[in-house]
Amino acid sequence: MSGLVVLGAQESGVGAALLAKKLGMPVFVSDAGTIKDSYRAELLANDIAYEEGGHTAATVLAADEVVKSPGIPDTAALVRAAIERGTPVISEIEFASRHTSSTIVGITGANGKTTTTLLTGHILRKAGMDVGVGGNVGHSFARLIAERDRPVYVLELSSFQLDGIRSFKPHIAVLLNITPDHLDRYAYRMENYVASKFRIAMNQTSGDHFIHCADDEEINRGLALHTVKARRWPFSIMNTVPLGGYLQDKHLHITSDQTTFSMSILELALQGKHNAYNSLAAGIAARILEVRDDVLRESLSDFQ
Repeated sequence: MSGLVVLGAQESGVGAALLAKKLGMPVFVSDAGTIKDSYRAELLANDIAYEEGGHTAATVLAADEVVKSPGIPDTAALVRAAIERGTPVISEIEFASRHTSSTIVGITGANGKTTTTLLTGHILRKAGMDVGVGGNVGHSFARLIAERDRPVYVLELSSFQLDGIRSFKPHIAVLLNITPDHLDRYAYRMENYVASKFRIAMNQTSGDHFIHCADDEEINRGLALHTVKARRWPFSIMNTVPLGGYLQDKHLHITSDQTTFSMSILELALQGKHNAYNSLAAGIAARILEVRDDVLRESLSDFQ
């Protein structure tokens, strides 16, 4: 079949299929395992063709494009066969991003990305923005767009999702930290995993923003190796920074153009060193999107 073939029928795969269906694209979903009842019901309700318990290679390889679920490695035989045929194999994040022109805040890191994603969404909602929060947490990006395109998206992004992007470009990219994780997917080479994380910034331009932890050795090494064209906003709990965020005298400080926001860490809803990092990252993103000081302070103190 020509059209779109989706490999994997979990949240990202079903989300991609729903968006393709809404766009009027021919779509077929193929899962090697058993599809969860709730997802199968959605495919049936939306008249989306699917198979489970194995892939029909001929059908998959006849696709114009393949959307691969993040859990399927690039080394899977069918994925390799599609790539060898010259069939584009992309992630659901990439597919979804082609069908919205909204502002995207993309958040990745080995630790803290779910908290930072939910916190950023909370702040922006309190500021009155119509925000879709999802990606690697909650609903898939494609599902959110299929439901209703919103002006702003805050997305948690895993390295596996970033591996399958081509043109995906967040206006604000956040890289929280990099510690050894999933190295089996990266030939047990840390530099491959670091490169995967830095893909979040690869399509950004000088009009975009890259928020990163200045205290993380792997990120600092990565910055020396990977080109980042976006405006850089470091955050640190060890040193002050002229532009970005830092911790000093038990206060968070976020400095943007001509203005500084300050708040006692005792007022933060999220306590602990790692949450100081998460609050700084979310706070910088909020300041870039011109959230007012009083809204930011309230949001950081009442987040559940």
